[in-house]
Amino acid sequence: MSALLERVVVVGGGIAGLTACDTLRERGFDGDLVIVGAEPHAPYSRPALSKSLLRPEADLTAHELAPTTHGARELRGVAAVGLDPVRRIVSLDDGDELPYDGLVIASGSRARRLSGHPGELTLRSLDDAHRLRERLADRPRVVVLGGGVLGMEIASGAVAAGCEVTLVATSAPMSRQLGEQVAAMLVRSAREQGLDIVITDAATVESEGERPVVRTSSGATYTADVLVSAVGDVPNTEWLAGSGLLRDGRLVTDGSGRVAPGVTAAGDVASWTGARGVTRVPLWTSAIEQAKAAASALLDPGAPELAFQNYFWTEQFGHGVKAVGPLPVHGSAEVLAGEPHVAPALLRWEGDGGERTVIAVDHRIPIPRLRRLTDPAFD
Repeated sequence: MSALLERVVVVGGGIAGLTACDTLRERGFDGDLVIVGAEPHAPYSRPALSKSLLRPEADLTAHELAPTTHGARELRGVAAVGLDPVRRIVSLDDGDELPYDGLVIASGSRARRLSGHPGELTLRSLDDAHRLRERLADRPRVVVLGGGVLGMEIASGAVAAGCEVTLVATSAPMSRQLGEQVAAMLVRSAREQGLDIVITDAATVESEGERPVVRTSSGATYTADVLVSAVGDVPNTEWLAGSGLLRDGRLVTDGSGRVAPGVTAAGDVASWTGARGVTRVPLWTSAIEQAKAAASALLDPGAPELAFQNYFWTEQFGHGVKAVGPLPVHGSAEVLAGEPHVAPALLRWEGDGGERTVIAVDHRIPIPRLRRLTDPAFD
């Protein structure tokens, strides 16, 4: 089938785009391969930006990936601005048009913002991370908006840098991601290390002169030298507006990543069809597995649907957490090792449908074993 494709274009220079290129080569595609990336940088590890790069003792190369071997022609610092799937042409922001026989859409997402204030920082790109690291070096007062994984990792890095940090969230930090039991462990450590946590129904970013101010639904205001929002992401689908590929604004794939004839998609931009319906899973590991499936589906019409169990990890306030299976979890866990409320702990939950989730807090346990612990066949 790959002989029918003379040129494959991959739009997106992140891990999904990189993985798609590698998979195409591994599956035997030897034609012209072009990757279009809006950032000027080589592909890098996005999780390392908040886990490693912000810390004072950070290895400043922790985000770097091994040099690519796929041999694609890389167009860096160039963004796709339009797609004609009938003529099979991608339009670029430098005025060029790029024809293709096969297309992988991996254009990712961008940080969601709550205002247009220039003082509202976000952490999404390598440039964002370096900018924030420089700001933290002076030990400013910091306000972080958002109690999810990214918000807590940013807060952890800022506390480690010696900053006075307030985190504003609409629920207990990490509870929507890991459930109340594990979240309580992380929150306890965060508070012990000096993090001030404010829970509110809602928050906005407003201006106070040249400085951004966070105002909660109760009317309380929080002013800081550095404000960082970590309130989710927005898929980069605008360039597809005239393509006819979007459904209610979403780029929806089938279970193998197919969108249209000759077009597949993967990563943060894609809403993937799976056992739990149509969902977008903006995780590093999901982007990798989806990209493998999407590249395979481009070459092989009989490629199987993706069967992937979500996995993610976080490092914050001295703890390392790995989670495999559906999230968030609810209720009390089965304790496989350790104690139920104190790290280190190895915990397991079973959902109403029999699906299992395992969370390891400060446990040196390999991911394959965590996956086995979610399988009833290994009891």
